[in-house]
Amino acid sequence: MKSPAAARGRDVRQRLLAAATELVPERGWAAVSTRVLADRAGVTPSVVHYHFPSLQALLREAVLDAMREVLESVGPALAATQNPADLVSALFGSVEPYTGVDPLSVLFIEAYLAARRDDELRDQIGGLLLAFRAQVSSWLAERGVPDPEATTEVLVATIDGLLLHRGLAPGGDPAAVTAVLRGLVTLP
Repeated sequence: MKSPAAARGRDVRQRLLAAATELVPERGWAAVSTRVLADRAGVTPSVVHYHFPSLQALLREAVLDAMREVLESVGPALAATQNPADLVSALFGSVEPYTGVDPLSVLFIEAYLAARRDDELRDQIGGLLLAFRAQVSSWLAERGVPDPEATTEVLVATIDGLLLHRGLAPGGDPAAVTAVLRGLVTLP
């Protein structure tokens, strides 16, 4: 049986992580302070450092948890799809709700920018991306798609690029983009 104190500690930790995922898109990575974060989570600033070695460690964990959740949500599409072209449609369909200015898109954009100055964050995000690309690449290879690693790299980078562009210059026809990218994996 878990103690009430341990349950409270987990709850506070989750509130701190949730506050970080709200504040980064609202204020920007660099503008999130311990005091602002603690206030949003309803705790004192000292509690932040009780649960995390630093504010940056907390921000890293929050964004990495969100990224893992999004990347893991693609697993069912891989399992349910047999045709590589349909997988492309499923991948691009999975990001349709993201406008580039929604909180999750902005969280990821802020994290990518922060990773340029934070080696640990860059390595951790890079590790998630490499693992995801390996998963998709393996799936494509099993279905005979030529050069599955490069194809996966292009698909994943295109998704990131489209989300970034949506935030800067909305528009375009997602169906047309998906049709072009389906051509990358269509076997002769």
